Amino acid sequence: MLNIVIRTRQGLRCSPATDYLCRTSGDEHMARMNWDDLLTARREKGKAVDEGGAARPFYDRNYDRILFSASFRRLANKTQVHPLYQNDNLHHRLIHSVEVGSVAQTLGYDVGLKLAEAGAIPSDQVARMAGITRAAALAHDIGNPPFGHSGEEAIGEWFAAKSARAADLWDALTPAQQAEFLAFEGNAQGFRILTRNEIYHPDLYENGEGMGLSGSVLAAFTKYPARAEVSRRAIDALGPDQVYCGLKKYGLFESSWAYFQQIAETVGLLRQSAGWGDYYCRHPLVFLVEAADDICYNIMDLEDAHTAGDLPFDRVRHLLVQVAGEGNDVARLEGRPARLVSALRAKAIGRAVQACVEAFVTHYDAIMEGRFSGDLIGKSAYAGAFAEMKEVARREVFTVQRKTELEIYGRNLIHEILNQLSDCLTALARCGYDPQLFEEKERYSARLLRTVSFDLLGVRDAYTALQAMTDFVSGMTDRYAVHFVKMTKGGL
Repeated sequence: MLNIVIRTRQGLRCSPATDYLCRTSGDEHMARMNWDDLLTARREKGKAVDEGGAARPFYDRNYDRILFSASFRRLANKTQVHPLYQNDNLHHRLIHSVEVGSVAQTLGYDVGLKLAEAGAIPSDQVARMAGITRAAALAHDIGNPPFGHSGEEAIGEWFAAKSARAADLWDALTPAQQAEFLAFEGNAQGFRILTRNEIYHPDLYENGEGMGLSGSVLAAFTKYPARAEVSRRAIDALGPDQVYCGLKKYGLFESSWAYFQQIAETVGLLRQSAGWGDYYCRHPLVFLVEAADDICYNIMDLEDAHTAGDLPFDRVRHLLVQVAGEGNDVARLEGRPARLVSALRAKAIGRAVQACVEAFVTHYDAIMEGRFSGDLIGKSAYAGAFAEMKEVARREVFTVQRKTELEIYGRNLIHEILNQLSDCLTALARCGYDPQLFEEKERYSARLLRTVSFDLLGVRDAYTALQAMTDFVSGMTDRYAVHFVKMTKGGL
C-alpha cells in the first residue's frame, strides 16, 4: 500500500541534490502536487475544458495531433544511432518514438492501477494517466535535429565559434538568449514545436498554443522545466552530479517561458526560486516518460548493434539475460541468434517496466513533493544491468568507425547549412527585417530562403531570426541536409 499522507518537513532527510528543494521548515506541510490538477485537460486555469468523448478522450486526440504532424513524420528520416544507414531493420527516430509511447502507456497504466488501489486516484483515472503518458512519450524526440545528438552538438559548436558571418545577429542577443544557442537542446525545441511551430488551427497559433495540447501532456513532456541560463547557473553552483534532475539541461526557450508558466500553474507544478533563477519541479509522469525512453534505447540499441554486426551475439545475450533471465522458450531458440535476441529483448522490456513501476511506488512521496532527483531505471532492481548496457554502448557501439565518419560528415553539413542561412538572415537584418525590402535588395538570399520554404513569419529581430534558423535546421531530415548542401554548393 502506498503512503500517500502529506508529511511534514521536520525530521525529513533530503539528499544533497535536493536540499535546496525543501523550502518549508518546522511543522509546515511540504508542498505536494495533486492528481486532479496533474491530469487535467485544461491549458489555462479558469477556462472551459473539452474532455472529449468516451470513444476519443482528450489524451487520444493529443496523441493523434502529434502522430499526424509533419514534424513527427520527419522523424522517419532522422538518426536514432546509425546515420544514413541502408539497413531497414535498424531503428530511426520515428519508430523509436512509437515504441517509447507504447512502453510509456504500460508504465502509466500499471502505476495508475497501483495508485487507484491505494486510493490516490479514482479507478476511472487509470486510463487517463496511461493516455497522457503515452502522448507525451510519443513526442519526446520531436525536437531533435538531424544526425541525432551529434546534430545538437554541431549546432552548439557553430554558435560557440561565434562565426563572423553572424556576428551582428549574435551581438544583438542577451546573455540568456545566447545560452540557448550555445547548448542547443532538442527538448526545448520540442516544446516550441508543440506549442508554436506545428499549427493545429490558426486561432491556436495566434494564441501561441500550436497543436493545442492539454496542459497535462505538455507538462509530462517537459523533462527539464527550466530556461538555459537558469540551468547553466545551477550547474555552475552545485555541479552536474548534485543539481536537481530537472536542471541538468534546459527544456524551455526564453520565448516559451511565459506559456510554460501558464501550463505549470494550471497543472499544479511546484515552482522553485533559487539564486540561479526560477524553475519548476517535474511533473510526476515525466519520470515514466523518461523510464520508457531509457528502457527502449538501452535495450533496442543492443538489438540494433547485433543486427548491424557491431556487437557479437554472445555479448548481446549476456547483457539482455541480466534483465530477461533464462527460460525454456529462450532455450528453444538456441542456434537462431536473431530470434533469440528478439525474445530476450521482449522479456527484458517487460521486466524493466515492472521494476520501474516498483521504483515509482517506492519513491512516490518524494516524486509528489518534487524532491526525487533520480531516474527510475537507476533506482530499480536492474540499475546495474542498465549501467553496463550504457557503458558497452558508449565504448563499443557509439565508437564504430562508420558511425563516427558519418557523424563528422553530418557535423560539417550542419555547419555549412548554418553558414548559408546566417548569411541570408544577416542580409534580412540589413533590410530592417522588412520582407519586401529584402526581396528587392537581397535577391539571392531572398530566393534561397523562398526556394527552401524558410518561414519568416514572426521574424522581427536577431533573436527571432536565429530561432527561425534553428527551427529550420532542427526540422531537417538527414537526407534533406545532404540535399540542401548539394544544392547550395552546386553539387546537384
